[in-house]
Amino acid sequence: MARGARRGKSSWVVRFIVRPLLILIAFTLLWVLLYRFVPVPFTVPMAKDFIAGKDVRRDWTSFSNIDPDLPRAVIAGEDGKFCSHFGFDTEAISKAMEANAEGRKLRGGSTVSQQVAKNAFLWPGRSWLRKGLEAYFTVLIELMWDKKRIMEVYLNVAEFGIGVYGAEAAAQHYFDKSAKSLTRREAARLVAVLPSPIKRDARNPRGYTARYAKRIERWTRVVDNEGFDACLGL
Repeated sequence: MARGARRGKSSWVVRFIVRPLLILIAFTLLWVLLYRFVPVPFTVPMAKDFIAGKDVRRDWTSFSNIDPDLPRAVIAGEDGKFCSHFGFDTEAISKAMEANAEGRKLRGGSTVSQQVAKNAFLWPGRSWLRKGLEAYFTVLIELMWDKKRIMEVYLNVAEFGIGVYGAEAAAQHYFDKSAKSLTRREAARLVAVLPSPIKRDARNPRGYTARYAKRIERWTRVVDNEGFDACLGL
């Protein structure tokens, strides 16, 4: 009876835990592999805006049709170690945890890869489940995509304003031009709104946003001169 009970318990574990877990892992692997080659059709924030009746503007564009100064500005302003880390900037995460623990202004430590994992595959939120899944998908995209593809997806799903998603829609919305025609200053202004796209305006940045955009513009020149272009295929 004891042996039969153990066999029955083992069978239950395989049927209701192990097998579903393996199916879920296989699904996520195929999902990430699919997005390695095809455009991300929509994200949860896009869907929420659409359901809320907002005008969602988004035009997927290839990396080659985005001015090189925009990904350079993203590295300068959002993720300075993008080309060297494996999805996580441990130093930035440590500083963020320290600031949050001390009760100072909340700050994030997310890399571009983590933001892609969140935007392309998950939903906004701060729960441990969501953060755990974010880490899982971050590892997958770093394993299955190259840095150029990670940046390409990021520039096509990032929110630049109310209902404005991706570099092409942002360039058209703020500057009435294509993403391929952006100047270095315009690219810096777009990146400056990313931390708070609902409140900031890339067309006429003011106060901190204007100062931050100028810093990003200066930093972009450094990025341009430090060999980051190689990992992006520029």
